[in-house]
Amino acid sequence: MGILNLTPDSFSDGGRFNTEKSALEQTRKMLTEGAEIIDIGPQSTRPHAKFLSAREEIKRIGSVICLIKKEFPEALISLDTFYAETVKFGFNEGIDIINDISGGHYDDKMFDTAAETKLPYILMHVNPSYETMHDKIKFADIVISVNKYFSEKTNELLSKGVKDIILDPGFGFGKTVEDQMKLIDEVKYLGFGKFPLLIGISRKSFIYKPLGRSPLGINEETQKLHLKVLQQGAKILRVHDVVEAKKTVDLFRSTST
Repeated sequence: MGILNLTPDSFSDGGRFNTEKSALEQTRKMLTEGAEIIDIGPQSTRPHAKFLSAREEIKRIGSVICLIKKEFPEALISLDTFYAETVKFGFNEGIDIINDISGGHYDDKMFDTAAETKLPYILMHVNPSYETMHDKIKFADIVISVNKYFSEKTNELLSKGVKDIILDPGFGFGKTVEDQMKLIDEVKYLGFGKFPLLIGISRKSFIYKPLGRSPLGINEETQKLHLKVLQQGAKILRVHDVVEAKKTVDLFRSTST
């Protein structure tokens, strides 16, 4: 999954792809490099980012989804939003997957909308409000806590008729460095083996800050962690650097057959 931020304020690539031309060029580049899913994000969720309404998200997306679908019909598109209204817009434009960082917390219509669209839904573990999204919580046992959350949320989604669920442990959202490293080490225990796992650790601060580096200076370390989660059963990597991630996926496939 290649990340396409349509934002002016994302922490590592804000403003680079927020025109139709640059968004299409970046999509072409990522697909050529091996991406199979393009994750479109109209709103930054980094700490202290500007908060947008659904209407502002939709305005920012504009014609990008339908242009990508027309230009690259083979591409799967996920839409990174926590608004049901944005999902409905994206559904009409042709998206294939809902990527909701809020687990349905920030919009009480999200689960019903996911059910109505019948799109696959990415369920992420996160703190229960937008304001506390990045508040660091020290969990008694992070794996047990995340699995409890997944159990409750997947049961709710299934009861509403959402059958195609992907789980995201929520790296970079309200977790200590130690807990995030524990999640990396114990990915195989997440989700009870019932649902595919998406891992999004690309350019995350829990990797680069302890090393005293920038988000762009941790590729080697990130790929080692990518390989580790793939070996434990992760199915999707959400990344900025498609070329390097593709090398890791190819290495994993060559050593696991």
